[in-house]
Amino acid sequence: MKKIAIISIIVMLIFGFFANTVKAAEQTQVIDEKTESQLIEIKENQAKTLEDYKQKYGSDSYGVVAYILHLIQIYSIPFCFLGLAIGAMRKYVLGIRRLDTLEKGMALMVAFSVILIICQILPLAFAVFIRFGRG
Repeated sequence: MKKIAIISIIVMLIFGFFANTVKAAEQTQVIDEKTESQLIEIKENQAKTLEDYKQKYGSDSYGVVAYILHLIQIYSIPFCFLGLAIGAMRKYVLGIRRLDTLEKGMALMVAFSVILIICQILPLAFAVFIRFGRG
């Protein structure tokens, strides 16, 4: 009886998977016009920002590096705060009972703090190096 129930569940899952795949393949329009215009606007803004960085630093390669460092600086903040929160939970919540979890939580907190500091200072160091180091 158990084998029949397991086989019937597997067959239903397979049919459900293929039915959803067929429905997804039938949809031809993935995004509507409003979303497409917003995506084009975002792309144009980012291209303009990249051109501004290239013009500001006087070189394509330096401009691209500065643009990438700026993006890293922005996106590292939520990523590192999430890592700090996970580390704090491991240290203060799960580490109450287990010493190895306490140490792993502290290591996570230190690592994400260092990553956050590096990601915030690196664009400034790059700008100072380019402004004063190139001559």
